[in-house]
Parts: sequence; structure tokens; C-alpha cells
Amino acid sequence: MIPKEFNSAYDPKKTEDRIYKLWEKSGYFNPDKLPKRISGSFTIVVPPPNITGSLHMGHALNATIQDILIRKKRMEGYKTLWLPGTDHAGIATQNVVEKELKNQGLSRHDLGHEKFIEKVWEWKYKYGNIILDQFKKLGSSMDFSRTRFTMDAEYQKSVSEAFLHYYKKGLLYKAERVINWCIKDQTSISDLEIEYREEKTKLYFIRYPLLGNNRKYIVVATTRPETMLGDSAVAVNPKDRRYKNIIGKNLILPIQNRKIPIIADNEIDMTFGTGAVKVTPAHDLLDARIGEKNHLPIYKIIGPLGKMTEEAGTLCSGKKTTECRELVVKKLHQEDLIEKIEDYNHNVALCYRCGSVIEPLPSLQWFLKMKGLAKKAKNAVQNGKIKFYPKQWEKIYFNWLNNIRDWNVSRQIWWGHKIPIEGETDVLDTWFSSALWPFATLGWPKKNGDLKNFYPTQVLSTARDIINLWVSRMVFSGLELTNKIPFSKVIIHGTILTKDGKRMSKSLGTGVDPIGLIEKYGADATRFGIIYQNLGNQDIRFNEDAMLTGKKFCNKIWNATRFVLQNANSKFKIQNSKLQLKNKNLTKADKKILSGLKKLTAEIDNLIDKYEFGHALHKLYDFFWHEYADIYIETAKKQMTDNKLKFSTQNVLLKVHLDLLKLLHPFLPFITEEIWNAFNKKTLLLIEDWPSSHT
Repeated sequence: MIPKEFNSAYDPKKTEDRIYKLWEKSGYFNPDKLPKRISGSFTIVVPPPNITGSLHMGHALNATIQDILIRKKRMEGYKTLWLPGTDHAGIATQNVVEKELKNQGLSRHDLGHEKFIEKVWEWKYKYGNIILDQFKKLGSSMDFSRTRFTMDAEYQKSVSEAFLHYYKKGLLYKAERVINWCIKDQTSISDLEIEYREEKTKLYFIRYPLLGNNRKYIVVATTRPETMLGDSAVAVNPKDRRYKNIIGKNLILPIQNRKIPIIADNEIDMTFGTGAVKVTPAHDLLDARIGEKNHLPIYKIIGPLGKMTEEAGTLCSGKKTTECRELVVKKLHQEDLIEKIEDYNHNVALCYRCGSVIEPLPSLQWFLKMKGLAKKAKNAVQNGKIKFYPKQWEKIYFNWLNNIRDWNVSRQIWWGHKIPIEGETDVLDTWFSSALWPFATLGWPKKNGDLKNFYPTQVLSTARDIINLWVSRMVFSGLELTNKIPFSKVIIHGTILTKDGKRMSKSLGTGVDPIGLIEKYGADATRFGIIYQNLGNQDIRFNEDAMLTGKKFCNKIWNATRFVLQNANSKFKIQNSKLQLKNKNLTKADKKILSGLKKLTAEIDNLIDKYEFGHALHKLYDFFWHEYADIYIETAKKQMTDNKLKFSTQNVLLKVHLDLLKLLHPFLPFITEEIWNAFNKKTLLLIEDWPSSHT
């Protein structure tokens, strides 16, 4: 008798929640509860999603990749730990809670610091674990007993320990530097936290008269004429022949009537505008470098609220920058100092968290010296201890480390890790704490069992847009603080784009909700559809048809299982799953399918080891559907009508079917576990032995 559920089509809604509860009840997501087969461990830490987030397609792709690796290694007998957790996401979370307060007619300042932080924790407890529950819907076999949060008590101790380590070593210092200032959030942010949006604006060509001769001038092009009020010089490239005879001479800065020099600097782009660039050291990062090299004075003409200061002069003091721009342009027209104005497409710097315009400003901040740390991170990849897959992504990693500047690690928000220095009100950059993730989650700085047993981790799988924000920082943090690499392999997966090749966006309505796909097709079919499209190094143009293909494939597996169950050899004990197949009893068809299975197993091993998951799934799909279901099963039907062949055919069917279930399990965990239960109710497929290509 076959189980009654096989009398109808496969229904993931009746299966998936029940199977996940079965896995959770078994305790096998916890490596401490796994059967001891080999002594080795295999660890992946999930890239911690923000507590403000919900599952998107990028999360679904990355989680499926990690789950494939974890499930295979678990079946191979490793003590597998896939450690989940979430990030406190300083600016993003503070913004979300502030929006809720605004709807109530309140601000964080109305509540005060302590009450506001209480409000954030309330929000976290209510909404912060939504995405972890969504990972379960996808089938992710994470050890939720070890779930971590970057603001839990032990993690906060780890962050303080890291800060004090750097501080005592002289790598942390406080200084006034030009940084990226978010006007809305009233905090500094790093270069890596800026997004650029192209806007149509104007390029103003302004005449700066030569000192002593108002009839001669140098023309400077700028998109921000209001910042000229803080100019300290005009710079040209020393190779630019147009200006070689006036380098060292002085100009009169219009409106301010201040004497400023013409200087030479190799960083000046000769092709922009006229090749002559105004230098405003207080309000541009490049200008700040030029100003420091040439010992130029600094004029702070824009304040932290985005308004002009008294140093900007009486024309604009107290005005917004946009208002000042109009006044400056009007004044320059009056004095006949505008040569021309052109339409111009300009990249505007925005805060990637709140979307507001960034203003470069001088500010007193904490900085981490990066030269030595960057060298450690470069060496780890150059000497092969850490490898990128695909290798091409090493270029982005090295480019940033080769041009790195000291890291501004302090932030002026309320939600986050307080800087552990007496009297300091700032918090640490969110990425400072997440850089400790691979070892702080395992108990560092305590040298406990988890840190000893599961660190370093083996694989990191993530997106390319945080190679520098996160991957590089984890590497040098691990090497500096633990003297070990945090992981040895870095998988950079593709980006899931819309069907027409654009980035998905929830705000624009072009995002795809994986939970909606799971509801429509089931988790296995969703996982199938995501991985089936993940081929090569290319980004994925999402096509929902792949989920439908996955659903049909699940039905094919289900129907094939019904046939095998109906024709299973009742004498065979599945507990002793290594079938002894005597070669003399095998037909040509039997030998061919067994040979094909052996070859397939070796190919799947090789492809997963090379992180070519899409190609592996294509191989499995083609073999199961065509070689096995369409050809061998049809042959088996005929062979079983011959009593001499029936017994051996039943055993071959069982052998091939069970091994295929094992090979498919990392990709389609729910349906394969459900089917395994129909053959054997005593053990879970979750911890069955992975098939060997040598037997």
C-alpha cells in the first residue's frame, strides 16, 4: 500500500510547514545534536539582514545558495553550523521609528534619548524578527538556537573590546576632517554609504579676475556656485599648457573680494569645464586633499543644518544653500562675471539610507587608521588564503584597499553602539560592528567552545555591492582581532533584475516578493526557479516561468515516486540503503542508468564545489526528467513483467530513486523529505549519507 497522499497531486501547502516543524523538532539544525560521523565542522554565518527589512529576491537567492551548501555538508557528515542573525541598522532603524513618532506628532527630541531608545527596542521586539521567520518559509536550515543580534548584550561587549583594542594600539584617533554629512539625519556617513542620482542641473562658467588686472581673468566651471564663497584657491593640472604661465599668480575671489592663488595639482581633470577648478577645502573631499597638500586656509561657509554660515558673508549668511545659489548667480551677473551657463547632467550624492542630499563638511570625528589593516586584507587574498568566486570580484576588493583612506567610524545618531570613551555621545558606524560578525557571533573575545569549534568559517556568500562595505572590513577585522582569516571562500552571487534588466525596486513597484512566490508555487519551486536561472557570472533577469518549471518538476518527482512505491521490493530494508546489485543480473538499461547516476553524482559534487549551482540543478533536472523518468522508468515497466528481471529491476529503481532524492535534497528539501518519509519513517533525509560517486 502506498501512502494515501500519493493518490493526488503534490500540494506544497499541505507539506512544507509540517516538514519544517519536523526538522525543527529533530534538533538537527544544531550541530551539537547531529550524529557524529566525521570530526570536521563547516560554518556559514548568514549576512545579517537589517531588522527593518523583509525578504527580497536577493535574500532568497543568497539564502538558497547557503542552504544548498549546508545541507550537502550536513549529509556528508560535517558538524554544520549555519548561524542566523540580524543587524541593528543604525540610521535605517532610527528613521523607521522616527517616522512612526512623526505620525503621532512627536520627534525623538520630544521623548529624549533614553525613552527614544526604549521605543526602538519595542519596535525591534515587534518587527525585528519578521525576516528570520520568512527564511524558515524558504526552507533555510539555520540553527535558530544560536540567533544573534548586533545589539544584544554579548555582542555589545565584543564591539567595545574591538574599539578598545584599536584605541590602545594607537589606530583610533579623533580629528576634524571633511566628511560626508547627512543633513536630514544629522550624522556623518562614509564614502561607501553614498548613492548617486543623475540630475539635470546647470554648469556655471565664472570669471575670476587676476589680481592687479581686472580685464584678465581665469574662467572656472562649477555646478555649485554658492560654494565659491569658501574658495581658497583655483587649481589647474601642471601638465595643462593653457595655464603654465599663470601658476603661482593670484586672483580676486568675486563677491568675497579675497586674494586666492592659482596652484597646480595632478588630481585636476583637464577635461572638465575649462580645466581650471575652484578649490573649497571645507566642502569637497577632493578639495580637502588639495587644500591639505598646499596648506590652504579653510572657510566653513555651510553649517550642519545645510545653511550658510557667517563666514559666507552678508549676502548669504543664514540662507539655505539653494537660496544662496540664486543670490550668488544674480550678483555675478550684475558684475558681468558669468561667462556662460550650460545645461549639465550631474551626479548628486545622496544618503543611501534616507535619500537626502549629502553635504561635505569639516567635522570632529573618530577615524581608524587603515594603511596597515588594508595591507593585511590584501595579503590574505594575494596569498590565496581567501579566494573569490568568481575571481573577477577581487578587482573591486583590491581597488578599494589600494586607494583607502582612514575610516570615519563615528556617527551622530542615537541608535547604535556607544563609543566606549567617557563623555562621548557618538555611536559607531553600523559597519564597524558588522565587521566583527563571523567571530563576535561565536563568542569572541571569549575563547569558548563555539569560537574554537566553528571559527574560522568556511564560506561567505554575499552580493557585490558590499564587497568593500562589509567583506573587506570583515577580513581585516578578523586578521587584526583573532589573527585568523574569517572565511576562506567568498561567493559573490549575481543580482536578480527585472525582466527588462533593471534593478528591482519596491518603491517603484518592480520588486518581486519571494513570499508571494512561495504562496503561489511552494518553497521548493521558488528555490528551483531562483537557482535554475543562476548560470555563470551574469546577473539574473527574473522570469517567473522558471518557478512554474520548478512546480512541474516537483510533480514529475511526485509521480515517479508513486510508481516506485507501487513497485517497490517489500523485502528490501531501506535502513541498509546500500543496495548490493549483482552485475550478472543487470540488463543493459540497468547498467546504463546506474552508470549515468554515478557520473551525475560526480558532476554534482564538482559543480557544487565550484559554486556553479545553476548548472548543477540543470544536470539534475535533465537526468531525472529524461534519463530516469522518461527512459528508464518506461523500460523498467517492461522489465518487471519478466519474473527473472523483476527483483533486480525493483532494486535498481529503488537505488536510483533514493540517490536522486539525496542529490536533489539541498535544492528541493521539502518534497524530497516528504518522499523519503514514504519510504522510511525512521530517519530523516536531512541527515542521510550523501551519495558517493565511487560506489
